[in-house]
Amino acid sequence: MRFSLDIDTSQHFVRGYGSGWVKINDQEIRRSVIVTPEQLVTDWPPQTFADLEEAHFEVIAQLEPEIVLLGTGDRQRFPHPRLMQALMARGIGVEVMDTSAACRTYNIIMLESRRVAAALLLAD
Repeated sequence: MRFSLDIDTSQHFVRGYGSGWVKINDQEIRRSVIVTPEQLVTDWPPQTFADLEEAHFEVIAQLEPEIVLLGTGDRQRFPHPRLMQALMARGIGVEVMDTSAACRTYNIIMLESRRVAAALLLAD
């Protein structure tokens, strides 16, 4: 018996990832990105964990997700809570994990038709 997953091709789905890259639908991206089922933000400024600033999280908050998956590169690192204030003030949940885990988790939550945003740092 063959199983296949029906995916709405109008939504953004993570099809692959590796060190320094992620493939969203058919587009390979090699810089930090924010992905939601409906939007792809390929000009998100921070390129490394050390680059993160409060304004970067404000951009995510404006997308109005119910949950944000922050992929922090090859390893899990937690940003200072002050940086994520824009999300917390709006009651937006934040899960911090390495970028590979964020990619996998995004697909699961997206397929549940939830308002999810994955903010993925691709460089360490």
